[in-house]
Amino acid sequence: MRWLPKTIVGRTLTILIAGLLVSHLVGIAVVTGERVSALTGALGERLAEQMATTTKLIEATPTVRRSFVAQRLSGPAMSVTWGPESVVSDAESDEHEGWRGWMVRRVLGEYLENLPGDERRVAIRHAVAQAESLPGRGMEEAMGGPGHLRHMRQMWRDRGVIQVSQRLSDASWLNFTMPMVGARPFRSSAWFLSFLISAVLVIGVSLWAVRRAGAPLDMFARAAERLGRDVDAPAMREDGPDEVRRAAAAFNQMQRRVSGFVRDRTQMLAAISHDMKTPITRLRLRAEFMDDDEQRGKMIADLDQMEAMIAETLAFARDEVTAEASRPFDLAVMLRDLCEQAADAGAEVSFDGSDRLTYDGRPTALRRAFENLVGNALKYGARAAVTLSQETDTVIITVDDQGPGLADSELGEVFRAFYRVEGSRSRDTGGVGLGLAVVRSVCRAHGGDVILTNRSEGGLRATVTLPTANEA
Repeated sequence: MRWLPKTIVGRTLTILIAGLLVSHLVGIAVVTGERVSALTGALGERLAEQMATTTKLIEATPTVRRSFVAQRLSGPAMSVTWGPESVVSDAESDEHEGWRGWMVRRVLGEYLENLPGDERRVAIRHAVAQAESLPGRGMEEAMGGPGHLRHMRQMWRDRGVIQVSQRLSDASWLNFTMPMVGARPFRSSAWFLSFLISAVLVIGVSLWAVRRAGAPLDMFARAAERLGRDVDAPAMREDGPDEVRRAAAAFNQMQRRVSGFVRDRTQMLAAISHDMKTPITRLRLRAEFMDDDEQRGKMIADLDQMEAMIAETLAFARDEVTAEASRPFDLAVMLRDLCEQAADAGAEVSFDGSDRLTYDGRPTALRRAFENLVGNALKYGARAAVTLSQETDTVIITVDDQGPGLADSELGEVFRAFYRVEGSRSRDTGGVGLGLAVVRSVCRAHGGDVILTNRSEGGLRATVTLPTANEA
């Protein structure tokens, strides 16, 4: 089924047009067959009567005048010649068997048997040869001039001819040549115009109906994309057919449940954070009264680390990326300002990209994500090189460092919350393993993503892709 279009609209139109074409062709075949049968039956009866009348007339005509009379009796529908020889040989005459017999019976049918005389020969010949073999000057006079003769020859070329040789009582032969009856070409018939009109109407009505019927699918796709970025996104409209309303109501109920779960999780973590601050404060006060300075310092450091973990965990759980409103801002200016601030603090940072690039997103959340990436590059790779580029519908930001890189098995694991790479990240540095998790959460909330790769020249590269057609 590779030939079918990928869209529902395209596939539906293809099936409808194919069905319309097949139905028209079947209808044309049936009606044309009936029409040809009726015409050929009537024409065969008329031609047979004309041949019978002509035969009787030639029989009654003196021999010296038979050729002249035969020419006078010729017309566009039948050419008549008289002579001592038959234009159809015994080998060619076979009106009872095979294709020739079927063609003769279709045109002349049983009327051929009513002709006077007891011997006749019938053959079907190539149209062009017979058209060119029409008599010349005498036939022109019989036809009313060369124009009528050319018309007769052209008609014979288009249709083909049947030749009937009738033996007379004096053993001479009366030869009849007549064009085959054929249907009009499809392209020139009214059926072709009917098909075109029907196709245009079907395409127009189907396009409207299929797009209207497929609109809910597009609505569900957009709603699912919004839900993936923001659990508090506006609910879907619950209107339209019953099936669409039920599906929209189920989707909205699912969204409310997901939003409620996130709120409950945040409230739970906030309550845990609040409750833990009290015992941590008491422990800090008790540590201040310890006589052992070394143990006091270690305990206070542990308590500071616990407070930092609780604060970062709470900030991550609140998922600030969904709380901030999306708005247009200059992404290039933001990245350049971030790099300049790090450079003013003495870090080795560079920025390469366009001077201006307007992006519709959440600037605070994105700045936090890029600060984490640049901070990681400076902390574990000595320097950070930030580049900004734009493709057709995507913005790409890369952050390179000159550190030791990561094992291939850990390039995806480091995005998990609280995951730390042994030997490169420790609690002594102040990190709790949430920085890259926040980065990925922010990028995916904007419809993009972030990946880590080891550079061939050494160091790690973080690549952030953000769609420009952001509907968050």
